[in-house]
Amino acid sequence: MPGIEYRPFQGQSCIRLALPQGDTVTVALHGAQVLSWQSGGRERLYLSPRALFDGRSAIRGGIPVCFPQFNARGSLPKHGFARTLPWAQFPGLAAGTSPPGSDDGAQVCLQLCATHGTRALWPQAFEAVLTVSLRPGSLQVALKVDNTDVQPLQFTGALHTYLAVDDIAGARLEGLQGQRCWNAVTDQTGLASGCIGFNGEFDRVYAAAPSALTLHDGPHGMQVAQSASFADTVVWNPGTERCGRLGDMPPDGFARMLCVEAAQVMSPVEVAAGQTWQGWQRLTVL
Repeated sequence: MPGIEYRPFQGQSCIRLALPQGDTVTVALHGAQVLSWQSGGRERLYLSPRALFDGRSAIRGGIPVCFPQFNARGSLPKHGFARTLPWAQFPGLAAGTSPPGSDDGAQVCLQLCATHGTRALWPQAFEAVLTVSLRPGSLQVALKVDNTDVQPLQFTGALHTYLAVDDIAGARLEGLQGQRCWNAVTDQTGLASGCIGFNGEFDRVYAAAPSALTLHDGPHGMQVAQSASFADTVVWNPGTERCGRLGDMPPDGFARMLCVEAAQVMSPVEVAAGQTWQGWQRLTVL
């Protein structure tokens, strides 16, 4: 039977799910952020050893939830407010419950609703639910946004996944060839060609591919899939110079991570009053 524990991690209130096969996932209530996913005896996500756990700041690593704004594309704080606010366990589903159609997994749902504080930044009534589903060799993170307002809701955002790699110099990402992309480092647009390698700062927004991507990391592999409701895929690594300017990452941290994000960047999602939007990312060990 799957196990569930409520226990602190780096001073943060967390929920930890564990499967009999040894897979585990740890989710913080702060930001509804996945902090750790272990499968096959390995940690599959990167969490910076210098990440801030003060209950106010964004946590560097894991899977931050960027909502309702991606990066600085608007008037809100960078990447929105969802990643720095406390979420609550969703009252409609007990943590540890098996995902639908599965008897070998476990899931947890966390909820964030509009408050006076969020309305001061973004005058919109909403309910967001993040569902983290753990199965042997697989992790799925799904974001659902309900527009509880009488006006349409628009947002950008991402599941800002930090994947752990042995060495970024040897990592390759396959599956985005032929997709439209914008290079944020050079501010150029074009079409992606071939397998993607990494040498220096890398920051690109791709039109999402119709099929899953594959991350090759030496002898290790990871399949990265996302729902069609996320129109973009962001691939990011800060490289040596930028990493050295990030106070919450060690100077060599860039060599141990690669962000592959299910995202909505180039155009906002619009959700009509009383309607719902859903999007997900699924990671599978190969």
